[in-house]
Amino acid sequence: MKPVSRLERAAAKKIRYVLMDIDDTLTTKGKLGAAAFDALWRLQAASLKTVPVTGRPAGWCDLIAREWPVNGVVGENGALAFWEDSGQEQSAGRNTRRMLRQYFHPYAVRNDHETLVRVKNRALAEIPGLRVAKDQFGRLFDIALDFAEEDPVLPLEAAVRAAAIAAEEGAQAKISSIHVNVWMGSYDKLRMSEYFLQTVLGWRGDPEEVLFAGDSPNDEPMFARFPSCAVANITRYTSLLERFPAFIASREGGEGFAEIAHTLIARRT
Repeated sequence: MKPVSRLERAAAKKIRYVLMDIDDTLTTKGKLGAAAFDALWRLQAASLKTVPVTGRPAGWCDLIAREWPVNGVVGENGALAFWEDSGQEQSAGRNTRRMLRQYFHPYAVRNDHETLVRVKNRALAEIPGLRVAKDQFGRLFDIALDFAEEDPVLPLEAAVRAAAIAAEEGAQAKISSIHVNVWMGSYDKLRMSEYFLQTVLGWRGDPEEVLFAGDSPNDEPMFARFPSCAVANITRYTSLLERFPAFIASREGGEGFAEIAHTLIARRT
């Protein structure tokens, strides 16, 4: 991974879409700080389309699509996408109303599926201290097992074991910086992101037009497909990665994302 300061001007000028993880990429210690939120606004002002791509639940994605300066959001590791679109004119002289749009992956399976329940029960029984994530009530398709968002923070080995249990039971699993997300269905962050970019934002399939920023193993499909950057805290997970981003920020979390965004904008001018 090269320092993001080495991003070349020619490559930066090709970028039209900026996709990013949320937890520990946009956020720092669980909070969305001023630097990262301002960076989203600056990217929009630079005529770049922005899309968070996250393991967070449908309930969060509703708010993000409505209230953040983004062009949409992919949630639950690719199970769904939410975005706002122009509604109908209410009457002459009035502005169009923004309408929330939703797309659910056709292979997504509701999270009360017996396999997912079995994975959850096994993981909680076999891994001391593991618990169901506090945001589970807002989820539709996956089960999030918390190993590092709340106390006690468990070692990374606990997350690896939970993912292994999911695989043994025939489910999909990805490790983020805080959760192990478990689901059924043949989709991931990358597949839904490509679908959303093409059908909603008009992307024609050139990976050089997309920059992705992430921090953890569940971002690996994105690292492999697009020119990518990581925030500095990715170094905690290098032992679990096979595909790495091209660039790395010098700072962690939201400060690192702001560094990536500001570098990109500066290289485009």
